[in-house]
Amino acid sequence: MFQPPRCPNLECPQHANPSPDFFVKFGSYEVKCRPHPIPRFQCKACEKTFSRQTFRVDYYDKRPHMNRKVVEHLTAGVGFRKSARILNISRKNFVLKWRKLAKHMRGLDLNMKSRAARAQRDSAEAPPLEIQFDELETYEVRRNTRPLSVATMIEGRTRLIVGAMAAPIRPKGTMTENRLAAIQAEDELFGPRVDRSHVACRSVFRSTAKLWPTAPVVHLGSDEKMTYPSYFEEAFENRERKHTTTSGKAPRGVGTPLFPINLTEAIMRDHTGRLRRDSWLNSKKRTYLNLHLAFYASWRNWVLPRFNRDEYSPGVLAGMAPRNLTRGEIIGWRQDWGPLSPCPYLNGVGCMADPLACSLTDGLSGA
Repeated sequence: MFQPPRCPNLECPQHANPSPDFFVKFGSYEVKCRPHPIPRFQCKACEKTFSRQTFRVDYYDKRPHMNRKVVEHLTAGVGFRKSARILNISRKNFVLKWRKLAKHMRGLDLNMKSRAARAQRDSAEAPPLEIQFDELETYEVRRNTRPLSVATMIEGRTRLIVGAMAAPIRPKGTMTENRLAAIQAEDELFGPRVDRSHVACRSVFRSTAKLWPTAPVVHLGSDEKMTYPSYFEEAFENRERKHTTTSGKAPRGVGTPLFPINLTEAIMRDHTGRLRRDSWLNSKKRTYLNLHLAFYASWRNWVLPRFNRDEYSPGVLAGMAPRNLTRGEIIGWRQDWGPLSPCPYLNGVGCMADPLACSLTDGLSGA
């Protein structure tokens, strides 16, 4: 039997510090898309009514059974239009479903990482940290005039995607007359394209430092780009740092120093269709590409095993989760309340700020 963990009204005192008996039962209602009635409740403090669905991601959804299929299609490299045809819904409805689920999964990824950072801050000691960083290139709308750089950071051992953020860069490479004319036309229409890759790189490095706040030694692997050492020093200024660089022209493959990050980027291109080099699945807006990157990172970190032969996801192997989330759990309980969001591991009981609700003690941090 579902018991509401708190009042969903943000202004109610029973939202932040709920008492065990803050609510009374208030009947139920039936909907066509569910075989069972939905229980309703009323808060004794603010007297507002709510239901079990108020705490769920699929609140107000007409066809909630399609949410899992939407996630599975878009994490397998299938495009929006093709997925909509397969599921027999309109492209617009499919896109709206994806945006809602992507914002939720981005929030879940942030909440899980914030929870892990708080747990590490309270621990006695932390092991050395090994991370790898790289930038891959893609584009928005047009390849020859509007390229993007995607700053990507992973934890080398577990392949946890720490951060991935896209930023605009200036066109480079061979400049034909037609390409120069297209670039000039876009500059006149939108203004000169400014290189903002340094903003994305700094943001990803800072996010990494916040995720492991007490790691005494940080070992970074990257290529030889001249700006990376300054980002590394700025983010981890008070810690012991080791930076190993490898030429971007060096051979790539199993056993090479940057194989983990190179393989992760290759998998991201395959599973996220809009990152592919030669594809019609390009992004129209950089904002939605960043949303898709967060959407995929959440799926990769907490649901998928690290490798096909593995049993555990990167988040579990990093000691940030007690077990893999199921496909239903990752799109189950809403995560827009930050630390007060329902814990996905215990059917919505407890919150992400409660270390006892979804304990990390079972995580495989030593795997």
